[in-house]
Amino acid sequence: MTRHRLVATLGALLLVVTGVAGCGTEARAVCGVIVDSTSYAEPATSRGDLTSKLPAFAQNCDWIAFAAVTGSSESSTCRQDPVAIAATRAENPNENPVVEERVRSHRIKEVLPRAAQLFDCPTEGQGSDVLGALRYVVRQLGAQRQPDKAHEIIVFSDLINNRGDLDINKLDLSEGARKQKIKELRDARLLPDMTGYSVVVHGFLRKKTSDPDRFPLLEAFWREAFESAGATTADLL
Repeated sequence: MTRHRLVATLGALLLVVTGVAGCGTEARAVCGVIVDSTSYAEPATSRGDLTSKLPAFAQNCDWIAFAAVTGSSESSTCRQDPVAIAATRAENPNENPVVEERVRSHRIKEVLPRAAQLFDCPTEGQGSDVLGALRYVVRQLGAQRQPDKAHEIIVFSDLINNRGDLDINKLDLSEGARKQKIKELRDARLLPDMTGYSVVVHGFLRKKTSDPDRFPLLEAFWREAFESAGATTADLL
């Protein structure tokens, strides 16, 4: 091999190694997980969604908070502590990607078991307080907010909020009424500030027991509500 080819090869190798090191310590998202412990938790499909979807979501997170949907989500005693997935500066002072991945792989194993326990929260009043769970998880994320990181929330719920100021089953879903209701929720600070957040919901309207004609209107309501709260994207799956 000529000297020039050797230098070029070593240079390319250095770029590859440097790139790997950069990827190993790059900042990932500040995340939240919401698990609905009300009637949504009954079908095996709901638990299967959590098992199949949450691990991949967690891989893109540096920190994860949890909230349960109960009949009284904000005052619920059913809690799980957040998981700090990324290595701290003390744990990895040299930003070594090998150390980072070792810490991540250990801590990320805590995420699914903690979330799964929220399916079995005790009953706290009647109905589902989805908005309360959103407010609670956003409050946790707000305390960790970092402008240079993405903020993502994954929700395992049918979004059938029927507590407090929002009863989905009785809601007037005409366009004007939807907008008015969302304004009322925002003005009363019942919608959390989700500016810049991305949201994905698994199990939306899973138990379709109401009028099928309402399904697209309910989807429109929640999309408009998330948009009004500042979310950049909202996927209802």
